[in-house]
Amino acid sequence: MKILGFMTGTSLDAVDMAVLETDGEEIQGFGPAGERKLREATRDLLLKTTDIARAWPRGEPEPAIFKEARCAVADEHFHAATSFLDEHGLAWGDFDLLGVHGQTVLHERPTAERVGRTVQLLDAERLAKACGRPVAYDFRTADVAAGGEGAPLAPIYHAARARASGLAAPVAALNIGGVANITLIGADGSLLAFDTGPGNGMIDLMLQARGIARFDQDGKLASVGRVDELALNALLSSPYFDAPVPKSLDRYDFSLAPVDHLSPEDAAATLVAFTAEGVFRAFEQGGEAPSALIVCGGGRHNPAIMKTLADRAPVPVKAAEDYGWRGDSIEAEAFAYLAARTAKDLPISFPGTTGVKTPMTGGRIVQP
Repeated sequence: MKILGFMTGTSLDAVDMAVLETDGEEIQGFGPAGERKLREATRDLLLKTTDIARAWPRGEPEPAIFKEARCAVADEHFHAATSFLDEHGLAWGDFDLLGVHGQTVLHERPTAERVGRTVQLLDAERLAKACGRPVAYDFRTADVAAGGEGAPLAPIYHAARARASGLAAPVAALNIGGVANITLIGADGSLLAFDTGPGNGMIDLMLQARGIARFDQDGKLASVGRVDELALNALLSSPYFDAPVPKSLDRYDFSLAPVDHLSPEDAAATLVAFTAEGVFRAFEQGGEAPSALIVCGGGRHNPAIMKTLADRAPVPVKAAEDYGWRGDSIEAEAFAYLAARTAKDLPISFPGTTGVKTPMTGGRIVQP
């Protein structure tokens, strides 16, 4: 199948797109990949929606703004993909299926007392009608309803991508987005995956709250700042780091209060160290040591993060491109791959990736 995959992260930065040819098991080919920045009106709406979603009491009707946001997300994807297809000489009819993650506005991991709750907004019917192609979406809710974490979902694709690259396991893939997550692929093909801690999200939120910037461009602030050990230890005192794996996070799960008194430079440096320390601790919980750590996602563009990882990680650290991977497009590729698995009724989440009791299928497909 030829599938166009989409991903929009919690950074609310852009719509990522990638073309993948796959049968849901192996990868037959790669088409173009790229991104389109979110339009400001859409971004503002989704920021407001996220704030409302975080305050939404369980058991209450969903906020009215969700409907508006679902339509806006569908329209944003159609707008982004239309220019992407024009740029690459492609047409909607070239695709068997679209795989669309939707926009996460809420993610609450399960506890002993309650199941989790996760919300990815998308009017899939609206998008399917606009582009005339079937749309696979809603990949997380079945897993959460079954007691799983609902995240991460890319691990099964990381394994397929590693096979396509001829990489010998054990190997690890680290995605640094708003939250960082790791996939540990065992020598026997087993998968263990979980969120390690914050990715770029806390740095972004800190800078945005102070009215400085949306993100630390090229890690310039963090590179001249100093790590405040007291603040770092306060951040690391979260019980999340002692919780058993697999486990998942929302980008808002940690407070910025420990760095509130620091300069922007020192706060950025401390939050970089926090991100890296979460990754280091992942190796303590992960068992079998991988031969390499392949870093994907926007965080690999931050030299401060990459340097800290390279200096302290117990395994070689390489950017995705060093292995021929498209580091900015891995998650869009992953949701193209998951769309194929959904179409073929193949499992997309596993005991070692989300904590479900047995491998689970997931996702829904809506026809135009």
